[in-house]
Amino acid sequence: MRRFDFSAPDFAATFKAFLEEDRGSPADVEASVVQVLEVVKTGGLQAVLDLTRKFDRVDLTEQTVRVTAEEIEAGAAQTSADVREAIAFAAARIRAYHARQRPADQAWTDEAGVELGWRWTPIEAVGVYVPGGRAAYPSTVLMNAVPAQVAGVDRIAMVTPPGKLQPAVLAAAKEAGVTEIWRIGGAQAVAALAYGAGPIQSVDKIVGPGNAYVTAAKRRLYGVVGIDALAGPSEIVVVADNRNNPDWIAADLLSQAEHDPAAQSILITDDPAFAAAVEAAVIARLKTLATGEDAAASWRDHGAVIIAPLDESPALIDAIAPEHVEFALDNPERLSDRVRHAGAIFLGRLTPEAIGDYVAGSNHVLPTSRAARFQSGLSIYDFLKRTSIVKCDAASFAILGPHTAALARAEGLPAHALSASIRLLGRLPSQG
Repeated sequence: MRRFDFSAPDFAATFKAFLEEDRGSPADVEASVVQVLEVVKTGGLQAVLDLTRKFDRVDLTEQTVRVTAEEIEAGAAQTSADVREAIAFAAARIRAYHARQRPADQAWTDEAGVELGWRWTPIEAVGVYVPGGRAAYPSTVLMNAVPAQVAGVDRIAMVTPPGKLQPAVLAAAKEAGVTEIWRIGGAQAVAALAYGAGPIQSVDKIVGPGNAYVTAAKRRLYGVVGIDALAGPSEIVVVADNRNNPDWIAADLLSQAEHDPAAQSILITDDPAFAAAVEAAVIARLKTLATGEDAAASWRDHGAVIIAPLDESPALIDAIAPEHVEFALDNPERLSDRVRHAGAIFLGRLTPEAIGDYVAGSNHVLPTSRAARFQSGLSIYDFLKRTSIVKCDAASFAILGPHTAALARAEGLPAHALSASIRLLGRLPSQG
């Protein structure tokens, strides 16, 4: 864990170096993924099954690779009542939040008489990757599948690593209306969704987080299919004054540290004594967490405490451009309204980031690795396409045509110019 003092002469340089430290994947990941993608592209389902046997040590066949409707029902039934209730509660809130994002089609006639507009249509087929390596993630199912469902996507195909199918994941799939689930994971699952593999039909876009191999596969396959984003290690920045309970703030920092040894948790506070109390609480909590080993590595290697005036926190946050930000303060909007670059912002002492991970209704698939500078979190817009609509009549074309031809000639594109000028010189078929 690093400590930074905003008043130190070398703060800007040392903090910049900290933010630029590599938390990415090993170089050999890319080479391995290239091989996997090529094997699946040429070998189809048999290649996927062979790779599953090699990497996951699970033997599957064409008959067993798909999760049956009976298995989905059985998994949902095995899920405890309180978890089923929480899944239904979360799904309803996620559905309501994303339904409000639905954009409207538009149509109008401008002053030249041209009919203009756009219409929104859903993507036809989407693949959802649900991780299964470190834990079961029913929330990932909901956060990816429910917005796709709200958008009107026709087909949602879910993939998740083989082995024990976690009942809560199946319960979430049932709640989200997902009936197509394949028990494959890793880069081979991404390749199967992109290229198709036997009974696994290709999709138009792949969403959902995964490990370094999954992320590398999505990067390589962009263009063959659409992707939502390139997920990196989790991040959180907590801005807190000394009126907070240090143990609460420690828990918030650890809520992201426990995801991955490469996760990043940062505290910004103006009180050195409070910072020391939070650090002590983190160390104490690490001894009690089942995820303590990963969380300890994250805190040790990528954690930070910044002592700075709280008024400086918006500028610091914009430099970090983190996935999550908490303002554990009274009147948090005073500072949060000045933040430009953040995936999601949580306001007040009673709004921990974990609320957003599960039941707030907002999406927890958010930009990482400073991508919040140019990217938003997952939304209904990731599952919709906008198509432009243009219609000219004779009068409006007489206005637009000459300018079209002039610009086309200026760009050295004579056929473009001809397609406009030929209509200006000739008569319309309807004119006889």
